Amino acid sequence: MCFRLLFSSLLVLSITSMAIAKPLVIAHRGASGYLPEHTLEAAILAYSQGADFIEQDLVLSKDLVPVVLHDIHLESVTNVEQIFPDRKRQDGRYYAFDFTLKELMTLNKHERTDAKGNQVFASRYQGQSPFRIATFEQHIQLIQQLNKQFNQKIGLYPEIKSPAWHRQQGADISAIVLNILRKYDLDSSDSQVYVQCFDFAETQRLRNELGAKVKLVQLIAENDWNESTTDYNELKTSAGLKKIALVAQGIGPWMPQLFDIKKMKVTSLSGDAKRLGLHIHPYTFRKDQLPEGLDVKTTLDLLFKELEVDGVFTDFTDVVVSYLDAPLANSNR
Repeated sequence: MCFRLLFSSLLVLSITSMAIAKPLVIAHRGASGYLPEHTLEAAILAYSQGADFIEQDLVLSKDLVPVVLHDIHLESVTNVEQIFPDRKRQDGRYYAFDFTLKELMTLNKHERTDAKGNQVFASRYQGQSPFRIATFEQHIQLIQQLNKQFNQKIGLYPEIKSPAWHRQQGADISAIVLNILRKYDLDSSDSQVYVQCFDFAETQRLRNELGAKVKLVQLIAENDWNESTTDYNELKTSAGLKKIALVAQGIGPWMPQLFDIKKMKVTSLSGDAKRLGLHIHPYTFRKDQLPEGLDVKTTLDLLFKELEVDGVFTDFTDVVVSYLDAPLANSNR
């Protein structure tokens, strides 16, 4: 009888602990609220601030090496115009794919700027220290070594960028990225890795054609962003989510897709996704770009208490970690 009571108590404790598991804090491009995005320095800072996962957006160099950059263009985050002024394409843009890794390594990275050269987030890092582009493998090795030194299991959250565009250039970025994950024994369902992509056809291809075993997350954009040929309006329906659940473990929606700020109303997306067992990792919490009318705490309360998301992408790892560690934040979960 005592054994059965003990077993029942342990079972209840186990179920309770799973039910109140702390959501994941995903460092969006590293600690990009404080240092230039996707640099090794930003990854180290995010690690030290307590991130559970650190994101790496991936594009290919001319010699087919995955490098960590938010998109296929260079001029918004590097000094490529000064170093290689004659290497832009007819559209006036500089493409990472047109440069070898050796050439990319000569560039300095800076805070993201707009088409006029103005810093997108005016209050962020404005120093002139030399930051460099890094490869995906360098990020993997860095995080693995930090995990070893600090006895942690901080994960990787790579995004395959513009796979259809890369194929037009004659390169299969998905196959290359998967091969690197396999080189490090990371292509498994129990590895501390999520692979994300905006292109639903590519998410399906990763699972069904390329045989990916790693956890997959389908990112959800708006159709007018032209991220891919995916119909995101269809993906947000129950039928679309069912298709996602056949190949992926979760979704990465844009925060306004989960909550209509103007109507102050939760949409059906989170509930529909949860019923299918999909994890929900919305993007992007930024303390310097909050939803209209909301402050930091109200926004995080909405995400973690109202919507009960499983994790969030953030430029400010420390802010979200502090919120989740606070007794009042945990008391309602």
